[in-house]
Amino acid sequence: MQDKHAKILITGAAGLVGQNLIVELEAQGYTRLVAIDKHEYNLAILRKLHPDVQTQLADLAEPGDWSSSFESAACVVQLHAQITGKHSQLFVRNNIEATRHVLDAMRTCHVPYLVHISSSVVNSVADDDYTNTKKAQEQLVVTSGIRHCILRPTLMFGWFDPKHLGWLSRFMAKTPIFPIPGDGRFMRQPLYERDFCRCIVHCIEREPDDAIYDVVGDTRIDYVDIIRTIKRVKRLHTLIVHIPQGLFGLLLRLYALFSRKPPFTADQLKALSAGDTFHGVDTEAAFGVRQTPFEDAIRESYCDPRYSSIVLKR
Repeated sequence: MQDKHAKILITGAAGLVGQNLIVELEAQGYTRLVAIDKHEYNLAILRKLHPDVQTQLADLAEPGDWSSSFESAACVVQLHAQITGKHSQLFVRNNIEATRHVLDAMRTCHVPYLVHISSSVVNSVADDDYTNTKKAQEQLVVTSGIRHCILRPTLMFGWFDPKHLGWLSRFMAKTPIFPIPGDGRFMRQPLYERDFCRCIVHCIEREPDDAIYDVVGDTRIDYVDIIRTIKRVKRLHTLIVHIPQGLFGLLLRLYALFSRKPPFTADQLKALSAGDTFHGVDTEAAFGVRQTPFEDAIRESYCDPRYSSIVLKR
C-alpha cells in the first residue's frame, strides 16, 4: 500500500507499540489513522498527543458497533494483547476472543491486509498463559483466509513504557538499592520500539504475503548489564544488589498477593532465566531498518524531552 492517505486501523493503539507506531506513521506522512483501544486513560494520552487521529474506546472482546470502523480500511495493524495478569481467562479473553472478533470484522468489511504483531515467546521454551495464548492467536491469523504478515518481536523498550525496562528505569531512580536476581547473567535481546515500528511501516507499505518475521534486537546483553546501562545513561547512584534467585521469586509471589497488577511476575522471572536465544531476520535487509545502538536507544527512551516523561497506565 503506497497511498499515505489510505485508512489504517490500529487495534490496541493506546499501548506501548501503538503509541510509538502512531508517532512514526505521522512522521512519515500518514493522514488517516484510526486508533481503537479499551484503556480510557491511555487513549486520552493518544488523543492529546495526536488530535488528528480518529480514536474509539472499545473492548474488542465484546461484539459492538466498533466493527463499523473497519469499513473502507486498507490495512489493519493488530496490536491488542494481554501480556501480564493473574488469571488465565484474561489471556483467553483478550488474546483469543478479541482476535476472533477483529478477524470477523475484517472479513465482513473486506479489509484486504493485516499486519499481526505476535511475540517471540511463540518460539520460547516458556509454558505460561501468555505464551500459549499468543501461539493460539497466531493460528487464528494463519487460518483466517486474510492476506497477512506476522511479526514476532522480542522484549521491547522505548517511549511510554509502563512495564519492563521503563518500570525498571523509574524504580531505579526512586530507590537507593536495586535488586538483581542471582548473578543477573540472563542474556536478553531487547528491541527498540522505534526500530520495530519502522519495520511495521515497511510491512504496511510492501504487504508481504503470508510472511512471518522474527524481529530481534541485534544487541545481545545480560540483564545486569541492561540495568547498568540505564544507571549510567540516567546518571544514577543506585546501589545494585544481587539476591538469590529463589528468594527473589518468593518475594515476587508475596508482592503479587498485594498488587492487582504486579510489574514483574514469578512467571516472567522464570522466562527471564529460561536461557532462550532468539534468531531474527536482518532488519536492514528485510525492512530497510538499521537498528539504533543500544545505549543510544536507552538514552532516547529515558532522557529525550519529547516523550520520555509520558508513562502509560497498565
